[in-house]
Amino acid sequence: MAIRELRFMGDPVLREKALAVAEVTAELRALIADMFDTMYAEEGVGLAAPQVGVGDRVIVIDARDDDVPPFALINPQIVHFGEELERDEEGCLSIPGLKEIVERPAAVRVEAIGIEGERVEIEAEGLLARILQHEVDHLDGILFVDRVSTLKRKMLLKRWQKVKPE
Repeated sequence: MAIRELRFMGDPVLREKALAVAEVTAELRALIADMFDTMYAEEGVGLAAPQVGVGDRVIVIDARDDDVPPFALINPQIVHFGEELERDEEGCLSIPGLKEIVERPAAVRVEAIGIEGERVEIEAEGLLARILQHEVDHLDGILFVDRVSTLKRKMLLKRWQKVKPE
């Protein structure tokens, strides 16, 4: 497959709401394979289609957990958020060089379509729940910097001007 060019904060595609995928096709499977290649090349744990310039509701995840094999989700929706919140550091392949503590629900339930067109439901907690929320946010045009306080966001955006790729 192929490694696709990443889009960085400031690219309009990252702020657009991705469109639902109507059917699983060979072209979609090729996109997913490219997304895995790109995610691994950049040493990420998740990647959303908008991050490679495609406005489809598709994500790939590899939490680097022996109990959870890598997977792709089409049209994922978070249908339940746990009540308990966790704070942990997040970064993003589309905002290299920046990390910040983000508070998110510790557990989620996600419904989606799998790569074979089957209905998928995932109950996740901890790191996997965080990755799912982060990637679904991308599909809605939300970046992790939107999930921090106004003051921290201003500091991050100022730092981004110094470290962003040309």
